[in-house]
Amino acid sequence: MSEASETPEGQVADAVRGNWVDRLAPPATRPYLRLSRADRPIGTWLLLLPCWWGLFLAAGAGGNGLALADLWLFVGSAIGAFLMRGAGCTWNDITDRHIDGAVARTRSRPIPSGQVSVKQALIWLVAQAVMAFAILLTFNIDAIVLGIASLVTVAVYPFAKRFTWWPQVFLGLAFNWGALLLWTAQSGRLGWPAVLLYLGGISWTLFYDTIYAHQDREDDALIGVKSTARLFADNTAIWLRGFLILTMALMAAAALMALATASALGLALAVLGVGGMGLHMLWQLQRLDIDDADTCLRLFRANRDTGLIVALFFAAAALV
Repeated sequence: MSEASETPEGQVADAVRGNWVDRLAPPATRPYLRLSRADRPIGTWLLLLPCWWGLFLAAGAGGNGLALADLWLFVGSAIGAFLMRGAGCTWNDITDRHIDGAVARTRSRPIPSGQVSVKQALIWLVAQAVMAFAILLTFNIDAIVLGIASLVTVAVYPFAKRFTWWPQVFLGLAFNWGALLLWTAQSGRLGWPAVLLYLGGISWTLFYDTIYAHQDREDDALIGVKSTARLFADNTAIWLRGFLILTMALMAAAALMALATASALGLALAVLGVGGMGLHMLWQLQRLDIDDADTCLRLFRANRDTGLIVALFFAAAALV
């Protein structure tokens, strides 16, 4: 059987091959799950991991470690990240439907390929947002306010590439909001360590999404879409090295400020996690080839492990 005949009908070009949506989901739901990019789970991870950073670091900073109530924050943030990532991607695909149709990698997405109409996409967007809001309402009032405020960054991001060379900053503002939200949900108030964590996450986003954007550099130039990949061009490695250093500095500062009065072992574990994150980013830099789209996509997806390293060590510090 040829590879073409094995490809599920409607599969998106950059989806993970053999993903659960194309194999197991009921056919009627597949266009909507593809619209939410459930067939490309890396985005959910990148939205979720800063939430877990904020949760675990706040638990360690509080001195009482992880409590039973934190289990719901852990699970609820995961469900919420899946829903809000889906809602954000749906909004992004609605606003970008004409651009996506002109780019080879994205013209197979549900709206430009005709699998879903704009009206259907809007209904699906609202449904996901309402479910996510129901989860948010289980958090404390300060976290609820922060969650509502995050909608501004989600709404603006799809338009950023039309007016700035730095749309990755706007993605970072949206994707790392969970660090502020879950810190506040766990501790009851926003703190400076959470702000430093948030800024470190934004720098990390500039790192990984610049790599991602190199896949579309030529198409973006043809249609006039801006990105840091186009801006940095052959100097990308130099810029990414700078983002790596900045990410490490901000994340380490967050850990030091949060855990200054915690146990020495807890602080050491948190700093070790930040160091592990830096080594993983360095590993990506050593393998980066900005002219190889497959390598860029593979390295971009590897950032799930980059963020998990920090989350696991922050969790260990909280348990200590």
